[in-house]
Amino acid sequence: MKMPQLRMQSQMAQIEIQQTPGKQAIRQPKADISIQQPKPEIRMRTIPSILTIDQTKAFEDMNLMNILKRNEKFAQEGKQAVLDGMARRSQQGTELMKIEHKGKPVITQAVQNAFPPMKRLGITFIPSPFSVKTNYRPSQLQIDVQTHRPIINARPKRVEHDYEKGEVNIRMKQYQHLTIEAVYPDKEAQNV
Repeated sequence: MKMPQLRMQSQMAQIEIQQTPGKQAIRQPKADISIQQPKPEIRMRTIPSILTIDQTKAFEDMNLMNILKRNEKFAQEGKQAVLDGMARRSQQGTELMKIEHKGKPVITQAVQNAFPPMKRLGITFIPSPFSVKTNYRPSQLQIDVQTHRPIINARPKRVEHDYEKGEVNIRMKQYQHLTIEAVYPDKEAQNV
C-alpha cells in the first residue's frame, strides 16, 4: 500500500524599506559691526637746552681783561715785586754782614744786580688749557598722551536653520505563504 506524500511549498515574507533622507541647511548671516576709534589727545612740552660758555679766564690769559681786574692784577704784581725786592736786599745785607766767611759777596751781588735773570724758554699755550668753561643742560621733553577706548557696536544676527524631516516607509513586499498538499500515488500514476 502506498502512502500519500505531503508536499510543502513555503514562501518567506519580505519587507521593503524606502528611506528619504532628511535635509538640513544652516546659515549664519554676518553680524553688523561698526568700530570707531577716537583720536588720542597728545600734549608735548619742551624745556629748551641751555649752553653757557665762560671765556673770562681765556681772555685774562690773552691780557684782554676788565679794567678793574687789570688794576687788581697790577697791584698784586707790584706788591709781590716789592716783597721780592725786600727779601733780596735783606739776603744781600746778611751776606755783606758775614763777609768774613768764605766767598766774595760784593762781586756776586754786583753781577746779580747788573744783569737781570735770563728768561725761561718754554712753550706756553695762550689761552691755557681748559680755560674756556662750558656748562650744558640738555633739553627735556614731556609727552602726555590720553587715549580713548574704541567704540564698538555689534548687532549679531540669528542663525537661519531649515530642516526637512526624512521619511522611512516600511511595507510588506511579499507575504509569507505556506502550501501543503497531499499527493496520492494513484493519482500520479493515472496522470502519467
